[in-house]
Amino acid sequence: MGSLNLKWASGCLALGKVESSKTTLRGSYAYDKFKRKEKGQRSVIVATGPAIDHAPAIAEEPLTKEHLIHYMASGCKPKQNWRIGTEHEKFGFERKTLRSINYEQLSALLNGIAERFDWEKIMEGDNIIGLRNDKQNISLERGGQFELSGAPLKTLHQTCDEINSHLYQAKTVADEMGIAFMGLGYQPKWKLEDIVRVPKERYNILQNQLCKFGSPGVEILIMTCSVQVNLDFSSEADMVKKMRAGIALQPLAAALFANSPFKDGVPSSYLTTRGHIGEFDKHRTGILPFVFYDNFGFEQYVDYALDVPMVFAYRENKYIDCRDMSFRDFIAGKLPAIPGQVPTLADWENHLTTIFPEVRLKRYMEMRGADNGPIDMICAVPAFWVGLLYDEVSLQNVVDMIADWTPEDIQNLRDMAPITGLRTQVRGRLLRHIAEEVLKWAKEGLDRRCLSESVFLDPLKEVVETGLTQAHKLLELYHTKWGNNVDHVFRECCY
Repeated sequence: MGSLNLKWASGCLALGKVESSKTTLRGSYAYDKFKRKEKGQRSVIVATGPAIDHAPAIAEEPLTKEHLIHYMASGCKPKQNWRIGTEHEKFGFERKTLRSINYEQLSALLNGIAERFDWEKIMEGDNIIGLRNDKQNISLERGGQFELSGAPLKTLHQTCDEINSHLYQAKTVADEMGIAFMGLGYQPKWKLEDIVRVPKERYNILQNQLCKFGSPGVEILIMTCSVQVNLDFSSEADMVKKMRAGIALQPLAAALFANSPFKDGVPSSYLTTRGHIGEFDKHRTGILPFVFYDNFGFEQYVDYALDVPMVFAYRENKYIDCRDMSFRDFIAGKLPAIPGQVPTLADWENHLTTIFPEVRLKRYMEMRGADNGPIDMICAVPAFWVGLLYDEVSLQNVVDMIADWTPEDIQNLRDMAPITGLRTQVRGRLLRHIAEEVLKWAKEGLDRRCLSESVFLDPLKEVVETGLTQAHKLLELYHTKWGNNVDHVFRECCY
């Protein structure tokens, strides 16, 4: 399929002037240790592994299961200290050719943002792999997806300002390079072999691990973009309620934010292609049925994570291939890749990053079900979850509603939502009708925060009222105005 000769404005979307948030941040990418080299007002961070801050490189005492449980429980914090962290990925492409941008272009983009907007460069060897500003992070995913890992901010207004500020900075540099970004959940045109592979050793090992599950495992790493929301909990009981509500409603979020209907240049038969391929490994993906067992708590999640096969460890400034090895063996000092060594909490944190369930638990929890989309929909993702999970009344409403849902019900919902969207049924009810109720609770939850935040739910009101998602609208354009040529989606979904 040839590319259209599209005419581009100086920017695909006009962004208002915004101020970068100066709130103290908690980045999603931390470091075991790092060195700084002064360079004017900036410094270069030499990345030495995605681990927790200030963790020792070698264990000072044997790590036990009780240590791991305590580590997870240490995330509990009082409600006044709860924050909202939002991460989103996006595809970069060349305006003239519509092709995915390569690593050299990504490198120039990162360097340009660093120089113009005072970000610190994160290096792996000679390669720039990301940026940091305070504790905000910009990182490159395996397929060149450009990701902002945002801050734990107090309000949704701050969160949306942060997103706009980031896009303003990225567009300012990208426009001069003939590069643009688009908000979709799955690469709409190009095939796996056409996509850049970012030179990060971590991803080399992870991709080799995911290859064993065929194309879906590699596609989820290289071809998809999501919006993720990181939220806090006050206690083990609060964590349990939020995990159950989050997992049960993740298919609803996938349906509401469905925005990936194309694959290989044609409709894929799914409203969210990303959602369809998301379950590829029974060990490290899925809905986690044990979360709904009566005895679920931190210990049960630790047991689950201990039994997920390892991918890598990090020692002496290099990643060590530990695919299919056991973290339990690691605790016992019997890991074949590094016999005699035992793990640190940094190793545990690294291990947790290689698990990809619908809701991932660390010292906070990650809601992972939404496709990336336009700016207003990115801002709507944290609004949806904050309204439901940060308000006791709304959260209890959800818990009561799903009380008679079985893991089989949720799995069927998870399987069907990417195909039938809001027309999916669960226990005799249309998902669209459930969405009406849930969206009402989300709005009420935000209103009780008294911060004028419910405006961020407005895009979802339209989806629920009409039953038409972003994916439906794109498919309609494809079959009518676009003349069955997917090239138009690059401009339609450009930031």
